[in-house]
Amino acid sequence: HLQLVESGGDLVQPGSSLRLSCADSEFTLNYYGVGWFRQAPGKEREAVVCMGTKDGSTYYADSVKGRFTISRDNVKNMVYLQMNSLKFEDTGVYYCAADTSMDYYCSVQGHDYSYWGQGTQVTVSS
Repeated sequence: HLQLVESGGDLVQPGSSLRLSCADSEFTLNYYGVGWFRQAPGKEREAVVCMGTKDGSTYYADSVKGRFTISRDNVKNMVYLQMNSLKFEDTGVYYCAADTSMDYYCSVQGHDYSYWGQGTQVTVSS
């Protein structure tokens, strides 16, 4: 089964950019719907963005629209989350999740994803 690994988290100042990566060394991620979720201290996990498989359908949380972009590199077998104009409230642990059941849509419900990475910390602070 998938073993997702996230990377790219860091401590940055407001207004900065980061790119998070999600990889699996063995299985082809382009067959899976992928979501990025985040959890801030003391808050529930929330969906940030997701992408289906067949038609590239995406969902963006209102809080990140226009600032975050999800993309795939099928050659490198990677999924990226480009985060621009970072804000204090973007701080949290970011998780990559995947599931095979999302051809023409993607889910914002965490329980719809079978595979999760260990998370990468993003801290936005001045």
